[in-house]
Amino acid sequence: MTELKVLQAVRLKGRVSPDDLAATIDDDPVAIAETVTRLTDSGLLLGEGTVRLSQTGRARLAALLAAERQAADAAAIAGTYREFRQVNSDFKALVSDWQLKDGQPNTHDDPGYDAAILARLAIVHERVIPIIATVAGQIPRLFAYSRKLDAAHAKVQRGEAMWLTRPMVDSYHTVWFELHEELIGAAGLTREGEAKAGHGG
Repeated sequence: MTELKVLQAVRLKGRVSPDDLAATIDDDPVAIAETVTRLTDSGLLLGEGTVRLSQTGRARLAALLAAERQAADAAAIAGTYREFRQVNSDFKALVSDWQLKDGQPNTHDDPGYDAAILARLAIVHERVIPIIATVAGQIPRLFAYSRKLDAAHAKVQRGEAMWLTRPMVDSYHTVWFELHEELIGAAGLTREGEAKAGHGG
């Protein structure tokens, strides 16, 4: 289990338990627990029941991400991120439409309305998976986002609609947000800069 994988997962979650880390990383829980213990003992993580990054941990993660980015093809990453931006706009729109109907909170009492949005989600899903595959050719650990989006999408398709936007779990929206964060960093950009440029969300 690599330091980078664990530290980045903790950063994206903010504060997380080892069990939730194992669920989101989808790897050997024993190896994850051992890595968490080692990183806590070395001062890179803080906490007991839940862990968070220390300042030293943030600096270590920044160095690891910079090295990862340096080893990748910057032009390829930039091109892939431009493709993602286009799909991201469509995803943001469908999430907004899922939450609101005619300017009011969507009560989900119109099956046809909801079904049309979920059909749009299926199209977005088909578009984003190849993008992840391309970027994973440069940064292999990002391939995990395909599996996580597939899992959330499958639950939504089975009628478990909460897995579209539910916070605090690896819902489609949660995983998408984290993927977006990863791609921003891989492209050498910042969330703040992207928000100012109209590419946030």
